[in-house]
This record gives sequence, structure tokens and C-alpha cells, in this order.
Amino acid sequence: MSRFWSKVVHGLTPYTPGEQPKLTNLIKLNTNESPYPPSPGVLEAIRAATTGDLRLYPDPDSTALRQAIADYFGIARDHVFAGNGSDEILAFAFQALLNHEGPLVYPDITYSFYPVYCQLNGIRAEHVALNDDFSLDLTAVPDHAGAVIFPNPNAPTGQSVSLENIAQLCRRLPDRVIVVDEAYVDFGTETAVPLVKDHPNLLVVQTFSKSRALAGLRVGFAIGQPELLAGLERIKNSFNSYPVDRLASAGAIAAMEDRAGFEHDRQRIMASRAWVNEQLIALGFNVVPSQANFVFARHPQRDAGELALALRDRAVIVRHFRLPRIDQHLRITIGTEAECKALIEALKEILA
Repeated sequence: MSRFWSKVVHGLTPYTPGEQPKLTNLIKLNTNESPYPPSPGVLEAIRAATTGDLRLYPDPDSTALRQAIADYFGIARDHVFAGNGSDEILAFAFQALLNHEGPLVYPDITYSFYPVYCQLNGIRAEHVALNDDFSLDLTAVPDHAGAVIFPNPNAPTGQSVSLENIAQLCRRLPDRVIVVDEAYVDFGTETAVPLVKDHPNLLVVQTFSKSRALAGLRVGFAIGQPELLAGLERIKNSFNSYPVDRLASAGAIAAMEDRAGFEHDRQRIMASRAWVNEQLIALGFNVVPSQANFVFARHPQRDAGELALALRDRAVIVRHFRLPRIDQHLRITIGTEAECKALIEALKEILA
């Protein structure tokens, strides 16, 4: 603690990101990055953008990037907002759209950045408990909610809710903002983007960090009706009016246009997820059905923390959350086929 800190800083419990170790020959299955590199077209677009124009500020409106996203989803460009990763957009949303007299409602087991944003912005939160199988029942969201946010699929559980359930929530709370955080949507869940046209209170947030293999560039976007996005714009232009840099924009546009490469890698990851799921069950794990690029599993006879340490000793890193209800679960990112096989072999050795 420092006497120079503000009261806000003294009261914060910061978000803890997944470890980024500097070790070589490591199988890194702890932060849900893509196991596959960006497509050659993405890398070429970034190289082509590395010119003398880097002396100039980027387009403050990210016009070309927003148009590429709009073209992909078949929507108007004025329904798209771009930023430095979905985390920045979520931060803007917490300030612009989710801070009301009523509580912000989100699941009790969810993305651990949400409570940090609430602390930072003085937002009162209220939790909806996940069911025993870790599914989310949106009918349990109370009518007195000031706003609602949840990932779909949820993190770290990997469970998803249907579009009809999301639409019902939007209709039931038409004067409350509903934010659907779709960081993992491309691995088995339908996006809520088609609902935006009928629901002015719905904001859908996505990222290029997972299914589009650009975690290192930090690019994200939100889709909603222009009135909703105007609130994000006001916060952006009070914080950083040039959010997406030239290289990140070039890479993200190319990634959005490379539909074949995106589909190829997405299918490979989902196939590996199915294989890992089968292997874990054969080893005695209880595995939560996942629509994300990770699995969430526990072994009834082995402590999760001890398993994580034993895997680390074998150069395999997974994520262990020491939190209520999930302290005996491991979140395991789906890697390449070779990495998935190494994970299972390591677990066989440990359990033996």
C-alpha cells in the first residue's frame, strides 16, 4: 500500500490474468488462446501496413474495420463499435451502460473481470447462481436488475444459453441493457447478433483473441443499435480517441475476410475438444459440456490444485481457480492435436 494511492486504488482487488510464463518447450493450456497461428493473409496485411504511415494517428472511427465486421454479419456499419480487445469495450460498457440505480446482475461463476469493473466504477452487483450442472437460467434474473451481463458461452464453465432465452430476457427487461459477452461464441454457440435489430437494449461483444488467433493484437468489437453505441463512443472519446492502431486494424480486417481459414481452424479446435472430452471421461474426470475452446473438468478422487502442479512439473500449464464452487475444477484450453495428446499422456502418468 502507498500513501500516494487514491481511495479507489486502495479498495481494488485487481483481475489476475492467466500466467504468461517465459519457459521454453511448454504446453500452454491456461489462457484460451488459439493453438494455431493467424493465417498468412493476416500476417501479410500487417506487413503491408508497416509503412511510413505509422507516423500518423489511426482512423479514430476505425471505419474500414467496422465495415469489414458489418459485411461479415450483414449489418449496417453504424451498428458496429471497435476497440482494443473486448476487455476495453466491456470497461466502456460498465461505465456507459451498466451503472444504474438497480444492481448489475451476472452469474455467480463467470468472467472474473466483472467484479473488478464493478469495484472500479462503484457498481452494486447481484449474482444469479448457476444451477448444479453449471447451466445459467436467465429466468432467474430478477426484474429489479439495473442491467445484466453474462458470457455466452460462460467462462470458465463453457455452458451456453439459447437465443430464444436471450430474446425472452430482452423482452422482459426492455428498459435494461443486456450485454452478451461472446468471446467464445465461435466454438459451438449461436451469436446473438441477429437479435440486435429487434432489441435496442442488447449489446453483443466479441473479440479477435480466440477464434481468430489475434490475442497479441488486442482487437474487439461490439454490435448494437446506434443509440446504445453512442454511449460507448462518449466514453471512448473521453478516454482514448484513437483506440485501434493501424497494424491491429489491418490484421483484424484480413482475419475477418479469411472465412475459409477461420472455419478450418474452428473445426479443428472443436474436433480436438471432443477428443479431449472423451479421454478425460475415460480417465475418470467429470467434464462439463463445453461450447468453448476449453473444457472444465474435475476428478472426484484427486485434488485439482495438486493435479495442476503435477501437470506443471511435466511442462503442461492449465488454469486452476481457487474460488467457491469451482476450486476442484481445472479449465483446460484446447491446444493442437499434439498438445492435447501430451496433456492426456501426462494425466495418465499422474493418475497412475
